[in-house]
Amino acid sequence: MLAIDSPTLPGWRRIATPGLAMAASVVPPADAARPTVVLLHGFPELAHSWRHQVRALAAAGYGVVAPDLRGYGDTGPQGPLEAYRMQNLAFDVVGLLDALGIARAVVVGHDFGGALAWTLARDHAARVQGVVSLNTPYTRRTEVDLVQTMLQARGPAHYMVAFQPAGVGEALLGRDVEATFRGLMRRPALTLAQFAQLPARVQALPATMFTGEPAVMGAPLLDDDTLRVFTQAYARTGFEGALNWYRNLHRNWLDTAATVDHVGVPALMVSADRDFFLPPATTRGMERIVPDLERHTLADCGHWTQQEQPEVVNALLLDWLARRMRFSVRSTPACASR
Repeated sequence: MLAIDSPTLPGWRRIATPGLAMAASVVPPADAARPTVVLLHGFPELAHSWRHQVRALAAAGYGVVAPDLRGYGDTGPQGPLEAYRMQNLAFDVVGLLDALGIARAVVVGHDFGGALAWTLARDHAARVQGVVSLNTPYTRRTEVDLVQTMLQARGPAHYMVAFQPAGVGEALLGRDVEATFRGLMRRPALTLAQFAQLPARVQALPATMFTGEPAVMGAPLLDDDTLRVFTQAYARTGFEGALNWYRNLHRNWLDTAATVDHVGVPALMVSADRDFFLPPATTRGMERIVPDLERHTLADCGHWTQQEQPEVVNALLLDWLARRMRFSVRSTPACASR
């Protein structure tokens, strides 16, 4: 099947890994001293969400790998529900590095991709030179899983809870794919303080917010060409694969029962001061488990950070990479097993 993203991202190709075939934008570094940066998108996004960063990083001489992750875009749905557990998604990325002959990389994630980036930095530290997360904090394991936490804090309408049964999210988001992206990917109209004054049904972050909530959504974010990329991709694949990431939150919690909550590699946490989904307050205390942590909070920015303020994000990434990631090892270690 032809790649949808290929006209918009450089070096777009399919890569066979031990676990699945992944589609990714791959740009080699200008020289062996430059690290490769792996860009991990969130929900409901694609590698295309990193279009501004791919070109900026490549222009600065860094290697870049930006995949459509399992369940998304040209990689598409692959494997049963259990294959979307976070530990297996991390092996997807490790397998991608192996297939490309990259021993270590800097991992950058947004939203669910941020959770994946932290997992890689914690569980596969030998493969990770540094980690950057946009919006998504690294937090300690809680006494109950995230679905139960959100059920207790936000109620049954909260999107993480509502997306658990098969078919519910698919029907909501797939009813009119273009309208979903046109409604969801917008700049925020309110500050977090203003959001806190809204009715409880809105503050609960219901699943219906994913089709647009007039009370909080501001100006459209996507131009027509970008909207077309997202719409065509999800019209083709549907949302089941992407939603399977949410449906493994309980398995992820079980899988980390014996895991030590610690990330030892250099880390950059970028928050957005108008992110209703992952507000900056969720990052409090991260230094206790991520000791080498640098923080930035973007002003007047909502959840879609790297698309809302690409120039600011690019400047932060390039500055941090220049200061913290000076060398790269390009030999290939033995492949990890699943």
